[in-house]
Amino acid sequence: MTPPATAASGRDLPHPGLEDIRLESVLHALSDPMRLQIVRELAAEGRELSCSDFALPVTKSTSTHHFRVLRESGVVRQVYRGTAKLNGLRADDLDALFPGLLDRVLEAATRQAGRPAR
Repeated sequence: MTPPATAASGRDLPHPGLEDIRLESVLHALSDPMRLQIVRELAAEGRELSCSDFALPVTKSTSTHHFRVLRESGVVRQVYRGTAKLNGLRADDLDALFPGLLDRVLEAATRQAGRPAR
């Protein structure tokens, strides 16, 4: 396993390289409703969003945990810009590794959101 990429700045966050992104980690990350909500919002916006752009009904520490799981699985890339931590969907990387997976998961999540709750 290749060690996570590290950058020169102490504020840079490690991300898995393309060869280290595993299907089971991606599926685990996408299996949580809060993390799936984050991914859906990133996909809908089509641009990087700061952590504070998400109105998640969880504590800040839980929100931080969800973003970390998404980053460590390779679903998102997090970078600091000034004091903001921006999140971008690694859609191109995921599609190169698992063609169509992210699109199908997002489509299924949209269909599910449109169904009445039980």
